[in-house]
Amino acid sequence: MKSSFRTIGIVAATLVTFGAWAQAQPGRPAAQATGQGPPGRPAPPALGDGPWDLRTETGMVHVSVLTKDLQSPWGLVFLPDGDMLVTERPGRLRVIRDGKLDPTPIEGLPDLVSTGISGLFGIALHPDFARNRLIYLAYPKPQPDDRDVLTLAVARARWDGGASLADLKDIFVAKDWYGTAMSRENNRCCGQGPASGSFGARIEFDRENRLYITSGDRNWGEKAQDPQSHLGKILRLNDDGSVPNDNPFARTRGYLPEIYTLGHRNQTGLRFDPATGELWSTEFGPAGGDELNRIEAGKNYGWLLITHGNHYNNEPKKLGSGGVEGYVDPVIWWPRGGNPGNLVVYRGELFPAWQGNVIIATMSNPALKPGLVRAVIGANGALEHEERMLTEIGTRMRDVVEAPDGRLFVLTEASAFSSPGAILVVEPGAQPAAPQR
Repeated sequence: MKSSFRTIGIVAATLVTFGAWAQAQPGRPAAQATGQGPPGRPAPPALGDGPWDLRTETGMVHVSVLTKDLQSPWGLVFLPDGDMLVTERPGRLRVIRDGKLDPTPIEGLPDLVSTGISGLFGIALHPDFARNRLIYLAYPKPQPDDRDVLTLAVARARWDGGASLADLKDIFVAKDWYGTAMSRENNRCCGQGPASGSFGARIEFDRENRLYITSGDRNWGEKAQDPQSHLGKILRLNDDGSVPNDNPFARTRGYLPEIYTLGHRNQTGLRFDPATGELWSTEFGPAGGDELNRIEAGKNYGWLLITHGNHYNNEPKKLGSGGVEGYVDPVIWWPRGGNPGNLVVYRGELFPAWQGNVIIATMSNPALKPGLVRAVIGANGALEHEERMLTEIGTRMRDVVEAPDGRLFVLTEASAFSSPGAILVVEPGAQPAAPQR
């Protein structure tokens, strides 16, 4: 995967090692990813009540709990008046009004299937939401005659602040319909699991009202390199679902015109840098090999041919771990499954030392110390330093959002399956007094 960026392995010797998210060394094999087990295992520890005053490399932070009454929260957006909308994976859309969770979910959502690890996913406001009141939701759409067979869809609706959505309409439906039974065919490589997960399903608008969608491979990695499949891609649409004329493959024979990039596995994070307009994405590898990528139009990010992780059945990698002409290497990769969630490029004023840093929510299990990762990216596009923060709280962190005032709002979940969740608020803490001389 050729790139102008250096991978984390090149600079690892100069960095601090952080346990399960230890940086890769050249030639070092990836370790087996460790995640939450299936239902029936002992429940993970409950989130404490807080607040927490925690030390970071740049000073103290104060972390408080806004609400603990959510179920598997997945995405959060701020409304123009400072209120928030939150998606819950079981299929609910919630409102935070004046800092309090409205007990009644918003009605009028699309028909979807929640399997425990899939359900209502990403949410985005139209850039002109204050005028047109349009919101966008990513979700797994079932076939009418077989609810086991799903595909990724994005719906648009109008919300006036009341009890229900209006004018609901799908603006995108992926062409790839798969169910658990269909995904157990024997012609797939690498020990891939059922198609109930790996949807990707983050959505984000750019400055020109173009909508970007992460579409995971649904555990069908061969599709990530297939130009006639929406799986394993980042897609780019106009706000009405039509295809922009300047999409990189809009006029390329044999390619679906919605494709913006290809060669992805399960992109659980997507965010623009508000200062530069650069697009960043986090991505799950298989057994290890999770990634942070800078997204560029028309590029191929390598999966399933190239991975820094190991295939679950130890099948050999087709083209190795990187450095292959025509494929983009990640800016950062981790040899063990830190399980990255969403990210934000921090541009607020409350944490001056974090300006321009990439803050990544992580979802590893409690033994691997989930929290936030602060990545300092240098002017040459390579990682300069990495810090893990908030690990003392001991819970999975799914999404991180920068509020208009510069605070960070973090969505947490107890496990990868349907589980209690919360919103944490991160702000500067009281700094220790200077020692007396």
